[in-house]
Amino acid sequence: EEQIKKQKNMITYTIGDSLIRLKNACMAGQKETVVVNTKFVVSVMEALKRIGIVRDFTKSEDNRTITDLIAYKNKEPMLMDLKLVSTPGLHIYKNRDELSKIKKATTFILSTSKGILTHKEALKMGIGGEVLVEIH
Repeated sequence: EEQIKKQKNMITYTIGDSLIRLKNACMAGQKETVVVNTKFVVSVMEALKRIGIVRDFTKSEDNRTITDLIAYKNKEPMLMDLKLVSTPGLHIYKNRDELSKIKKATTFILSTSKGILTHKEALKMGIGGEVLVEIH
């Protein structure tokens, strides 16, 4: 947590940093991880909670960081692999037709006009959006 406070001014892509921290914590078998608190990161963590990757998350007292509790099933983390799709220099979009062709084992987190959604939620609403992350 102290390390994040020092690095907050240096992080330019907070969502990418937060997702990679979450992935690394899962790979290391940790029960929780600490990430930077922004509205965008909170929205993505809420989407991850809805699909069962994150059990819960809490904001720190000083409101600068979030502690994510990682979900496990049979002593294995629910998050096995993730890939950052859009970056600050390259934004990748998918419309609803492209989203309907996605294989069942893959989940995308999208930034849409209706907020941060999974690709299944976006399909139900009939919308597309910017693909933030691909989860296997």
